[in-house]
Amino acid sequence: MKTAYELAMERLGKSGPSPKLTDAQRKALAELDAKYTAKIAELELLARDRIAQAEAQGDAESAETIRQQLVCDRQSQRAELESRKEQVRQSAA
Repeated sequence: MKTAYELAMERLGKSGPSPKLTDAQRKALAELDAKYTAKIAELELLARDRIAQAEAQGDAESAETIRQQLVCDRQSQRAELESRKEQVRQSAA
């Protein structure tokens, strides 16, 4: 019979506790978070301006296209961030 811990880890898809991170890894992860937060904020600002401009011209279709592109860009940046974070985490393993 499995323990509650083993069942929980199976549900999470992990085989054990996460490895400990070094101070350098924590710093690198924090820098990545800051960098990608800034990138996403920049994308949002640019998109907001383009949406406002499109709406001012009465082009609702273009504004919606820009909104959809922003969603895709955010997802892409977040996926890239997670990939880079995983590389940092694996660098100690």
